[in-house]
Amino acid sequence: MSRVDEALAKDWFYEFDLPDGRSTTPNVPADTATIHTARLAMALSALEQTFDGDWSQLSALDLACHQAWFASHLARRGLDDVLAVDVRPEHLEDAELIRDIYGLERLRLERHDVAALQPGQLGEFDVVLMLGLIYHLENPVGALRVARGHTRRLCLVETQLAPNISGPTDWGSYRYVKQMLGSFALVDETREVFDGNREANVGTISLFPSLEALLFLMDAVGFDRVEVVPSDGSNEQLDSGKRAMVAGWVGS
Repeated sequence: MSRVDEALAKDWFYEFDLPDGRSTTPNVPADTATIHTARLAMALSALEQTFDGDWSQLSALDLACHQAWFASHLARRGLDDVLAVDVRPEHLEDAELIRDIYGLERLRLERHDVAALQPGQLGEFDVVLMLGLIYHLENPVGALRVARGHTRRLCLVETQLAPNISGPTDWGSYRYVKQMLGSFALVDETREVFDGNREANVGTISLFPSLEALLFLMDAVGFDRVEVVPSDGSNEQLDSGKRAMVAGWVGS
């Protein structure tokens, strides 16, 4: 069996357009799968804005790369070095298959748990991707610090968003008031972990931020400029503001 036939026989989360013209079939509904192409279009738009189209000298890090759909697209567009990391070995096996099929020599794969990484542990990269991750984590703030510590120029964070709560709150006494700068919501992913859902948290407790909280936190962990990336109009969640991609720049 060829590597392409091997890919076509596997279960995929993404639609990979294979070199012979065939494609893998994603195991998600078509309207849900638009999140992948929307994220990619938005990410490429942010890269174009930042790097003016010459990406041949750029490096990228894809944190929690899943099957390396986004990382492989960056490698195919000529980035000099792309490191894709994930905690699940089965995801990295799928990513290795895609790398072999496309002959992506500049795509590196390593197993790491983002929750266990230290800021800058893997080096510095021109582009850092954190797509669809922080709402599956117990410590999203720590993950944002990890992302900032690896970012030389641009970091893209895409996530589900919680309803926002802001305004004054008592802080130990009615005499002392602090401003709430956003909010987090708590989700129980016990069922997903029990069912072996490979797209869920590896633990059971997940926190996810409101947009206001995410913007504040990306500024607080050290990004010099933070902006929401405009939706491309193809995904209901991103278009409606229930999800967002936020770009954080260093040195600009």
